[in-house]
Amino acid sequence: MPSTIIVIGHRNPDNDAISSAVAYAYLKNAVAARDAADGCESDRYVPARLGPLPPETAGVFGRCGIEAPRMIGHVHARVSDVMTRNPVSINRHATLLEAGRMLRKHNIRALIVTNDDGTYRGLVTTRMIAERYISATDVLTQGSSQDAVAADLIASLDQTVDEILETEVLVLDAEVILKEAIDDLMASPLREAVVLDDDGRAIGIVTRSDVAVRPHRKVILVDHNERRQAAPGIDEAEVVEIIDHHRIADVSTVNPIRFLNLPVGSSATIVTMEFQREGIQIPEPIAQILLSALMTDTVILKSPTATPTDERVAGYLGEILGVDPIEFGMGVFKLRGGDEHMPIDKFVGADAKEFQVGDSVVLIAQHETVDLRSSLAREQEIRTEMQRLLEAGKYEFVLLMVTDIIAEGSQFLCEGNRKLLNRAFGISCTGKGGTWMPGVLSRKKQVAARILGS
Repeated sequence: MPSTIIVIGHRNPDNDAISSAVAYAYLKNAVAARDAADGCESDRYVPARLGPLPPETAGVFGRCGIEAPRMIGHVHARVSDVMTRNPVSINRHATLLEAGRMLRKHNIRALIVTNDDGTYRGLVTTRMIAERYISATDVLTQGSSQDAVAADLIASLDQTVDEILETEVLVLDAEVILKEAIDDLMASPLREAVVLDDDGRAIGIVTRSDVAVRPHRKVILVDHNERRQAAPGIDEAEVVEIIDHHRIADVSTVNPIRFLNLPVGSSATIVTMEFQREGIQIPEPIAQILLSALMTDTVILKSPTATPTDERVAGYLGEILGVDPIEFGMGVFKLRGGDEHMPIDKFVGADAKEFQVGDSVVLIAQHETVDLRSSLAREQEIRTEMQRLLEAGKYEFVLLMVTDIIAEGSQFLCEGNRKLLNRAFGISCTGKGGTWMPGVLSRKKQVAARILGS
């Protein structure tokens, strides 16, 4: 049976995490359609994101007409993952005879009863119909003949379902986490629940047997392979593939999977290479988002993480679009807008990642700019926001790299226990003003690696 597979980047997603997920979902759908046997349905790959679109991502997507992937909060199994969709229904004016025939025809235990406008009214089950027939035997206890009992049974066939339907039925939302709904379902008298849409129409029904085997949502991780950076519920999900360019961390799987991890500057580079390997032509809109992700993640190929492979792939995408990759990349950075007006929570936390260092957790954020002076003019409110994150996340420290892509370096601003940071870099990052780190552009290769190895 075909599956729906979520293709998703990390928390606090950057341009690479979102754009690469969208492009990879496009590629997987194209390959699945190409390789599917005639008349057979193939798996469906759906891109998703774990946070808002960065300004440059929104700008590029809007410019090339690509719809932003849906934002989700978790990958836990939901009610919609187990419900029987498009449940069989019957109008409230139908007879019990009609209801019985439908139940038998479809080999089901319950029918949705609808109002005349198609909205949900209640439920009629085989148990209710059986109880109506059994109640006819009460006539015998009153001294009536068997013929009277038979007549009552025949008369019951012409009753409408509206006369016996059950209205006290558990109603669930399709997006509710399944494990949170199971107790309510099992405690309900009917042990069945209906799922309604916003218009009050039944779109699903859930029974005891539906929840007997817990499902696992299938996901492809893009641009990460750490549980701390993955979607909530990742331990319950089935990871079927990983595309990444970071260190191998702690996401584990039950079965062997395709894990493509390459030492290049962006996940977009890997995705582009996969298009080439599969022989799938890259449409211009997809080429735009891939090149934008590659250029932002490699800081226009200036980052130490940038490799000759990234340069080659950037040139290839530039040829598709008929643009110079460097000029294109500068245009993408300009889409971020002025630093002086950016909400402070986005300035500090829009691109932030957690890292486990021994028994502690640190948060390393990065804000890339072409106007370092304007950014540092907001230092006091930046530090206030960093203190808030420090306390909320109970981190050992919060480090913000304000990276000047023109001057090719980063200003370190740190709140919390600075000893670990200072020891790793042999500096004295003491507070106000921060510390200028020339040539430091990569959080992954030049900062996180040194802190994790200190």
